[in-house]
Amino acid sequence: MDLQAMIGVAVAEARQGLSEGGIPIGAALIGPDGEVLGRGHNRRVQDGDPSMHAETAAFRNAGRRRHYRDTTMVTTLSPCWYCSGLVRQFAIPRVVVGEATTFSGGHDWLAEHGVEITIVDDARCVELMTDFIAAHPELWYEDIGE
Repeated sequence: MDLQAMIGVAVAEARQGLSEGGIPIGAALIGPDGEVLGRGHNRRVQDGDPSMHAETAAFRNAGRRRHYRDTTMVTTLSPCWYCSGLVRQFAIPRVVVGEATTFSGGHDWLAEHGVEITIVDDARCVELMTDFIAAHPELWYEDIGE
């Protein structure tokens, strides 16, 4: 699966979250053969659960594996510290980031600890977040803990 296809899965999830009244962040955990193991979107608003970030949802939806050393986490937005911790905890070696313009989370820290980071700067991802932040700043600042 190429980068654009991977980001496309995450963008579809982000759009799903937005259509549900949530924050438009999507993610997917991709296996070594390009199979989508799990996908998800930020569900903090929908579920009233502050821990249900997109990466967390994708990880949970992937189910149990013996290890995650051959997977790639794809996310529409630079992962926050919480989700960066998930990547480190389970030794996910690669993270593909749709954009880090509207929010720069823990991707530099992940890179410093040996995680391969690819920032795509996808216009769809930037537009989703820019439009959402302008329309719902209170939800956005709640999501990032400010």
